[in-house]
Amino acid sequence: MAGNTFGKLFAVTTFGESHGPAIGCVVDGCPPGLPLAAEDFRHDLERRATGRTRHTSARREADEVEILSGVYEGLTTGTPIALLVRNTDARSRDYDRIAAQFRPGHADYTYWQKYGIRDPRGGGRASARETTMRVAAGTIARKWLAQRHGVAVRGWLSQLGDVVPAGFDEGVVEGNPFFWPHAPQVQELEAYMDALRKSGDSVGARVDVVATGLPPGWGEPVYGKLDGELAGALMSINAVKGVEIGDGFASVAQRGSAHRDPIAPEGFASNHAGGVLGGISTGQPLRCSVAFKPTSSLRLPVDSVDTDGRPVEVVTTGRHDPCVGIRAVPICEAMVALVLMDQALRHRAQCGDVGDVDPRIPARKP
Repeated sequence: MAGNTFGKLFAVTTFGESHGPAIGCVVDGCPPGLPLAAEDFRHDLERRATGRTRHTSARREADEVEILSGVYEGLTTGTPIALLVRNTDARSRDYDRIAAQFRPGHADYTYWQKYGIRDPRGGGRASARETTMRVAAGTIARKWLAQRHGVAVRGWLSQLGDVVPAGFDEGVVEGNPFFWPHAPQVQELEAYMDALRKSGDSVGARVDVVATGLPPGWGEPVYGKLDGELAGALMSINAVKGVEIGDGFASVAQRGSAHRDPIAPEGFASNHAGGVLGGISTGQPLRCSVAFKPTSSLRLPVDSVDTDGRPVEVVTTGRHDPCVGIRAVPICEAMVALVLMDQALRHRAQCGDVGDVDPRIPARKP
């Protein structure tokens, strides 16, 4: 396969480019009978969208979802669901001057080497615009997971540059443009981003995602591990350079006596494993962290070469995010939901007759 499809029983194929006429996806394997309408997608797409605050790209797309197939009289039919979003605010002229140049830090050179041709307008298929359709597909997964299993997936920005939350209140995450869990710091972040934007530079970010309500047993024992597929799905997001499950790299400095999670009849004493053992869910909250690199599209000049191999100085103009991580929270949530739904269906297909197994250790709050 050409790498545009992921998932096995719940499979998603995305298509389209940043400055093409439209982007879209085909979701195959969704069970029938799930209520679904175009307005169901609006909330999450607005959370991901650019142009809503001065801290993201000024590109402002309508992001209206058209359901082309797979839904009849408001219910999924079990056949492929085709979704389309038309591009309405592309400005391809912004890329005319650098169309024959390789932007350092971007996929320009690697796409050129792989295909021998590339779409230079906004990065083409390598643009974060493609993630719109992941979020749309994730809306379907989130809805099914919530209705069938009570699973909830939520995320927040846990680091912006060198700034970390001074406290944690999940209730304020959706009330500010940074998905930040500590409201008193929002003004500080506004000033931080204003100064960064004025300097012409960019910065990276970290996103944390927690999924609650998972039963134990989801995931495969060797190939197809739950944490392995989560890592692969999250690494497939543009600009991601690192993924952690549970304590992740902090585990390196821990002793085994501290890292292991003691079990009692009333629940696990801790969750350093992040809700996964042996590639299979424990029933505890699933914890993931995702590291995003700084945006490479800058108005600050940088050395590179053009498509003829000649040295050039690249200056990127147009509309770009000074920190892609700010609007990555709904993207990360979507990828986690998509993996969980695929794993849920695979578990049901193989082990649906097993039923509940005693003892079942109750979950604790993350």
